[in-house]
Amino acid sequence: MARVHDVPAVNGRKHEFHADATVLSGNLHLPLKQAIEPQVRAHLFHKGGYLSEHEEEYRMEGVIYFKRSYSQVAGNLATKKGHGWSTLCTTVIEGMNILEVLTADRVVGQVITEHPLEGHVPHISFLGTRFENLRIAGHPVHVEYDLNVLGPKPADDAPYATHKPVLERVRKQHKRILEREDLSDELKAIYNQHSSKLGAPEGFECSLVTHATGGFPGVSFGNVIYVPDFGTITLAKLEVTHDKYAPIGDGTDGKKSPKATTVKLTMIDLKLGCAIEGDMAVATTSSNGIPAPNPPGGA
Repeated sequence: MARVHDVPAVNGRKHEFHADATVLSGNLHLPLKQAIEPQVRAHLFHKGGYLSEHEEEYRMEGVIYFKRSYSQVAGNLATKKGHGWSTLCTTVIEGMNILEVLTADRVVGQVITEHPLEGHVPHISFLGTRFENLRIAGHPVHVEYDLNVLGPKPADDAPYATHKPVLERVRKQHKRILEREDLSDELKAIYNQHSSKLGAPEGFECSLVTHATGGFPGVSFGNVIYVPDFGTITLAKLEVTHDKYAPIGDGTDGKKSPKATTVKLTMIDLKLGCAIEGDMAVATTSSNGIPAPNPPGGA
C-alpha cells in the first residue's frame, strides 16, 4: 500500500525523506552460491507519505523461514507546533526459523527520527524495537537493551559522533567485548577497529543490546553470540553515519553540523559458518532525511 503526498514548506524550507525497510537480504556461499535479493522491501518516496509491504510464509530452501513479515515507512510534517519532519521505518518478522537453530516468535526493528525546523541533526528513537521469545537451539536468549544509547539530541545541532555522552556509552560497549579473554581474533580485530574510529566525525557502530545471556550452546560477547557449528549472531547492530558537513551560523567559531545523518539498524546480522555458509541481514531499517534545496528567498 502506498500513499504519496507533497509535504509543505515551513519558513521557505522543505525536507526530502529517505527511508528503507527490508526484512531480509544477503548471500549464500556454500553449498550453493545464491544472492538473497531484498525481501519485503519498503522504500520511502522523497516527498514523504506512507508505504507498506507484506508477505505470508517466506521460505528459502531449508535455511530460513518466516511465517509472516511486513515492512513500513512513513514521512510527514508533524502537526504539533514547533515540531519538524518525522520519519518512521519499521520491519517485523513473525515465526522466524533459521536452520532449526535460531528462532523467534517476533522480531521488531524500528527507527523514528524527527528533523528540526532549524538545523539538521535529528532526534532519534528506537521505541518498539525488540525480540520476542528469541531462542538458540531451543534455549531462551535473555536480552538486555539500551534503546537510549544515543541519548537526547545533542545541543547546538552537534553530531552524535562527537558528542561525549554518546561516545562514553559506546566506548563502554566496545570495552566490555574487548576485555573478554576468550574473544576470537576475528572479533577482536573488528571491535578494535570500531573502537579506534570512535570520535571521528564520520560516525560509529554500536548496538541497542548490551547483553545476551542464557543456557544456549556457544559463548556471548555483549550483543555478539558465537554458536559452534552454526555461526556468529550480532544482535541489534546500529550504524550512525554523518556527512555533508556545513558551518553552523556564520561559521566564525569553526563549528560544523552534518546536513545528513544516516541511522541504520540491523536486528540480526548473521554470519553462517557451518555446512551452510553465508551472510544475512535480518530486519534492517535505515533512515536518512535531508533538507531540500531552499526556494529563492527561503531560510
